[in-house]
Parts: sequence; C-alpha cells; structure tokens
Amino acid sequence: MPDRADREEPREAAVLDLPRPRRTGQDAELAAMVDYWAQMCPPGGVPRRSAIDPRRIEALLGRAFIAEKVAPGLARLRIAGAQLSELMGMEVRGMPVSAFLQPAGRDRLADALVHVFEGPASARLDLVAPGGRGQPDLTGTLLMLPLRSDLGDISRALGCLVSRGDIGRPPRRFDIAQLSLTRIETAGADKATGTARAPCDAAPAPRPPSRSERPYLRLVKSDA
Repeated sequence: MPDRADREEPREAAVLDLPRPRRTGQDAELAAMVDYWAQMCPPGGVPRRSAIDPRRIEALLGRAFIAEKVAPGLARLRIAGAQLSELMGMEVRGMPVSAFLQPAGRDRLADALVHVFEGPASARLDLVAPGGRGQPDLTGTLLMLPLRSDLGDISRALGCLVSRGDIGRPPRRFDIAQLSLTRIETAGADKATGTARAPCDAAPAPRPPSRSERPYLRLVKSDA
C-alpha cells in the first residue's frame, strides 16, 4: 500500500477566484452559497460564524452544515440540515464530516480539511456513490468554506452536501471523484511576494459575534 506522501495531492486552483460551480439547477444554488459567503467577508478575508444568516441560504438549508475543527484534518458537524440525516438514516449532528465518505476517501478529506482551516482555503469535492441492492447510483457535491469562531480563529466551516438521485436505502457514503482547493489570502499577507488580498476586501463587516452558536439550522420568518 503506498504511503500517504505518494498519493496524488489535491489540485489547488487559482489563488484569488473562489470556484464558482456551473450555474444550472443545484449548481446555481451552490454558487449562490459561495457568493453569499464572499459577501460576508470582512477585510481580513474570512467571515465569522456569527455573520452567517440561515435565511440567506434558504434554498440549501436542509443540506447545509456548520463544521467545527476538533483536530488537524478532523471536523465534526456542529449544525446539520435534515436532508443530511436522511442520507445517513440517522441524526448526523456530532458526527465527523468524514462519515459521508467511504473509508478509502477519508485521508484525502483529512488533507483537504487541513487546507480549509490552516490555509485557509475553500474546498469542493465531487462525489460518487455506486449503486447496489436498494441503492441507486448517486452523485453529489461537498462544499466547505472557512469561518472564524467568535474568538477569531479559523476553526469553523460553512458547508453543504448536495446529492443528486434517489437516496434509496441509507446510509449512503461517497467516493471522491475530484477534489479542488482554492487558497484564500487573509489580511497581513506578505505584499513582497506579489500575492494579492482576498477579493472580498470591500465587503461589509459582519454583525457582532453572539455569545453562543445556535444548535441547529432554523429559518426564522418575520412579518416585520
């Protein structure tokens, strides 16, 4: 079995432009999430968790999640939409993000999570789940965008897992067909290297942080 160092490294995209999925159907919804994340970026380049308003990602709410870094390469689901639990056939809050993947792909996901939190970087994973008895072929996209905690460290991620096809008999776990990373330049980057700042420097500052994170994604509507 080859060492981890011998495996193919994830492909890193251009530094400045976050990957925009093709704007058709569910891909348009994923692109809208990336755009919303970028709008929430303060001059430092990465928004705070407290700046994220679930009402702004209503189309993906059932498939969205907030993940928390618990160790290098490991993140657990702190908040998760109901459709993610349908994929697994059980409550997924508190589970690692890697629970959605087959064991063979979990090391690659761990490498990607290191980039997300320590780069920081955005990550997109194109996924496939071959069919079997009671399980039709399934494809999906896992998107993860870094967030700062209320303490200011990059230890949260806004994510979404969109599956395409009938779920069939859960649990459904995926293989990684393609993984792409995009490094995000934060404030304080060495200008001597010629590296530009993040493209969201002009975005409005986020709301002040709340005292605690909401335990689940909930859409609150107001007539005001």
